Amino acid sequence: MPIAVLTDSTACLPPELAEQAGVHVIPLHVTVGRQTLSEGVDISTSEVAELLRAGKEKVGTSRPAPGEFVEVYRALVQETGCDSIVSLHLSAAISGTVEAAQLAAAAVRDEVRVEVVDSRVLGMAMGYAAWSAADAAASGADLAGAAEVARARCAASVTYFYVDSLEHLRRGGRVGTVQALLGSALAIKPLLTLAEGEVQLEERVRTRAKALARLETKCLEAATAVPPERGVDVAVHHLGWREQAEGVTDSLREALPADCRVDLVELGAVAGVHTGPGTLAVAVAPRV
Repeated sequence: MPIAVLTDSTACLPPELAEQAGVHVIPLHVTVGRQTLSEGVDISTSEVAELLRAGKEKVGTSRPAPGEFVEVYRALVQETGCDSIVSLHLSAAISGTVEAAQLAAAAVRDEVRVEVVDSRVLGMAMGYAAWSAADAAASGADLAGAAEVARARCAASVTYFYVDSLEHLRRGGRVGTVQALLGSALAIKPLLTLAEGEVQLEERVRTRAKALARLETKCLEAATAVPPERGVDVAVHHLGWREQAEGVTDSLREALPADCRVDLVELGAVAGVHTGPGTLAVAVAPRV
């Protein structure tokens, strides 16, 4: 019986890539006022960016309820005939999504085996890991093996990002040790990363231009450190900053070997709520 791979919408996997990889996606939720909207279904990233810029309505996020996961797990059994599922989700340190998935997995344990994986990342670092898990399952790996592929690829990945303002991260409580910067001089433009599943400070930089230059340099260093025989995939994310993201994408494609995949992927609506417009992120994901 086949193994199904499920991730959530913060993986930022474009629909065509998810379909190509055979990865299923459960949407997380954006709250606008009293409305709860499904990411990528009821609300787009560009709409979130516009709402945040306008600042007229309260915009937040919420995880899927355990019951939503139960429905999706059962639907996957019906649609694919699978007897087990790798359920890979954004870092438990910044979201309750993993907990909801674990509660649902326990509820359906007599119907299907579910291995819930805390990615400790988000964005395409998780998207590429889901893709690799699906490839492993298609190649004959068992549930434990496919889940371990996902964990290994997430652990090997690194994500650096720049935000024009820390305010959105502060409001959502997703700042980790970046909290220490909130009283700092306004001139500081921090370069951030995900470490131990949380948003952490990578470097303090004085200007936007220097921060973006350092981001690109660090991503190149991380990508070129991967042995050529192993290979690496890179994704450039943005929220409301496509022109800048296209420039970084072109620069990375020119600097990296031809067999290195470099994707330009818009940041998802849920992640965008917490980073705000003017976000540029790069995920470097060594293959496993």
